[in-house]
Amino acid sequence: MNKPRRAPRRKVDGVLLLDKPLGISSNAALQKARWLFNAAKAGHTGTLDPLATGLLPLCFGEATKFSSTLLDADKTYLATVKLGVVTATADAEGQVLATHPVTATEAEVRAVLVRFTGAIEQLPPMYSALKRDGTPLYELARQGIEVDRTPRRVTIHALDLLAWRGENFDLTVTCSKGTYVRTLAADIGSALGCGAHLAALRRTRVGMLDLTQAITLEAIEALPAEARDSLLQPPDTLLAELPIAQLNELEAAHILKGQPVRSTHVTGTPSCQRRLLASSRQYRLFGPQGFIGLGEVTADGWLAAKRLIATN
Repeated sequence: MNKPRRAPRRKVDGVLLLDKPLGISSNAALQKARWLFNAAKAGHTGTLDPLATGLLPLCFGEATKFSSTLLDADKTYLATVKLGVVTATADAEGQVLATHPVTATEAEVRAVLVRFTGAIEQLPPMYSALKRDGTPLYELARQGIEVDRTPRRVTIHALDLLAWRGENFDLTVTCSKGTYVRTLAADIGSALGCGAHLAALRRTRVGMLDLTQAITLEAIEALPAEARDSLLQPPDTLLAELPIAQLNELEAAHILKGQPVRSTHVTGTPSCQRRLLASSRQYRLFGPQGFIGLGEVTADGWLAAKRLIATN
């Protein structure tokens, strides 16, 4: 008996704030969400390890044009650190390399956290997707090969101890792009003299997007197919940190033709209001019919399109 044929993929535009479950890759979560929406085009805005759960913004259709913008955004995590156990991957998935007695007190942990707050140097882990001569480091690590890596400068905006349980503790981490929280956990353990690894990780915030806005795959699947599109945020959600440049009909027409314009109609956050388009920065472009794309101010003060959505 032949199975009923699934309807052709359809054009879906928008952003889904997904609460990624434990144990699957970001790409697997993306493909499941794409199937649930029967979307023709989909992408994500940066990955979470299978061990990690939490906020994973997904893009459909025109929103995929802006997926890279969140790569530079600050992120916030809820992390559980296990003291006294060192693993090959610096997280709970890796082989245990060493165990040490834990004598650290809560006060000592708090003191060490202060040392890791602010701008710090991090050595990227071997078990990472960074590449050396085209080969991901994790593939070399699985072969027992370790190569030199260049330390990276990252910023830990805040480290707050939430719960202390002797040999493990919970903390919130607000950090810049490129931060490896599992490396942070391992480095904290080294500073305490007992070693450590990341036991659990949950991402709660990406830029201005918050986990409280997210939905699980199970909840999406429980909805009728025709009701799922109501879960999508507009494509400019990924640009929420940028101020708005409101264009009139003529200005929007020029922008859509690839022609830069002069404009000072800037709205958005209070700090951005009444600010002239006189510095090199980016804006969400809105015309009379709504969002049309991402714009950037040139060195000589013109507002030019950087990336536009398809409009009728």
